[in-house]
Amino acid sequence: MKLKEIMTKDVTAVSAGTSIYDVAQIMKDQNIGSVPICSNGMNVEGMITDRDIVLRVVCEDRDLKTTKCEDIMTDELVVGKIDMEVEAAIELMGDVQVRRLPVVDNGKLVGFVALGDMAVNDRFDRSTEEALSEISKQH
Repeated sequence: MKLKEIMTKDVTAVSAGTSIYDVAQIMKDQNIGSVPICSNGMNVEGMITDRDIVLRVVCEDRDLKTTKCEDIMTDELVVGKIDMEVEAAIELMGDVQVRRLPVVDNGKLVGFVALGDMAVNDRFDRSTEEALSEISKQH
């Protein structure tokens, strides 16, 4: 099975200049934990997670409305390719310890996949359990 068969296709992305306050509102309104940061052409530049906001903004007492995504985003991203096998994506996510993976086609964001998307499929149940175990390990 390919990522394109299980990925979420309706993905909200924001620009690097978007305020953290606005990103947090998007996360709240859409009940999501991460938002890709993209240029106008939907080229993925980074990622902001709810954890990033807590650790890099709230805990550092930074202003939510003046701090921009570019100030705190993770910009060394690992991405999945649209035709990547789900098993390969699960292994990759475990190796780099991420729970969410932007999916690209020719460098452009086309979807998003999370370990949760894979865990609901019995076929990948054991693999996602192993990946989650890797991600959750203390280093």
